[in-house]
Amino acid sequence: MKRVAFYDTKPYDRESFDKANSGEYEIIYIESKLNLRTAVLANGCEAVCAFVNDEMNAEVIDELYKIGVKVIAMRCAGYSNVDFKAAFGKINVVRVPAYSPHSVAEHALALLLALNRKIHKAYNRTRDFNFSISGFTGINLYRKTAGIIGTGKIGRAFADICRGLGMRILAYDPYPAKDADFEYTDLDTIYEQSDIISLHCPLTAANNRMINAAAFSKMKKGVFIINTSRGALIDSEALLDALNDGTVRGAGLDVYEEESELFFEDFSNTIIKDDVLSLLISKPNVLLTSHQAFLTEEALKNIAQTTFKNLDDFFSGASLPNEVCYQCDTGKIDECRQGKQGRCF
Repeated sequence: MKRVAFYDTKPYDRESFDKANSGEYEIIYIESKLNLRTAVLANGCEAVCAFVNDEMNAEVIDELYKIGVKVIAMRCAGYSNVDFKAAFGKINVVRVPAYSPHSVAEHALALLLALNRKIHKAYNRTRDFNFSISGFTGINLYRKTAGIIGTGKIGRAFADICRGLGMRILAYDPYPAKDADFEYTDLDTIYEQSDIISLHCPLTAANNRMINAAAFSKMKKGVFIINTSRGALIDSEALLDALNDGTVRGAGLDVYEEESELFFEDFSNTIIKDDVLSLLISKPNVLLTSHQAFLTEEALKNIAQTTFKNLDDFFSGASLPNEVCYQCDTGKIDECRQGKQGRCF
């Protein structure tokens, strides 16, 4: 039986993984996030299961390698928190590339609709038996333009939803889908013509804080910004300025660039020292959720099943279709062994 150190455990994780475990794995559930201090808790384990806010820099990778960890199984699609260069040749890294794109796309829509029609504010008002509708005016989404940045499975699912609402779709992706049934364009056109801009792309060095002051200066007055991808795609201080000057009508955020020490935890009795986050939350036209877009029964089931399949493939010596490595991540596909031998190393 293989032992797996499962970091940043939440009750819903334990339930879904215990249900999906065939008995081949002994899972050591650890509530703490993975970092240099907690890496030692994986001693005696051959695998680590990690999440979006776990820390996997070079020091953590070296510590895991030293205590015998052979594989890191990310139970998420994103992997910007992994130092693949440090892991290459030491620890294989696998992920769950598409657990439920509709879960995230539907949450993006929920943020948009709630912001536009002030549902969150109406809920609070009526609980006080205040039935005034002053200040709740929204706009029709029908025939508005949705600018979608990133057209992987989630971005395309969101495009389908927007099309169902009668919206015009503009999209940007450095790797356009060949069979797409919507219009691709450049980022400047997205910024200039979109009434809603929704982010559905992974975080890379190239797109870090891509939605910055310069981008906001090109946007239509009254644009909605939706982000269910990675917080660091948006410069939060520039977003505050754009909210203050009316460029952004509303921002629906399921992620935040400094979320790693905050999200998934209860700080309701704590003074948060992040002034930018505090200002964002205080805005009546900002709706922030704590990285919950993935959180559906279907997604949790798919995450658990795919994670175990990744581990089964690794320990059986099979090909690893969901592996990511330093060469894959930097586009050096020709130098990677995955295509020819099934594994990056």
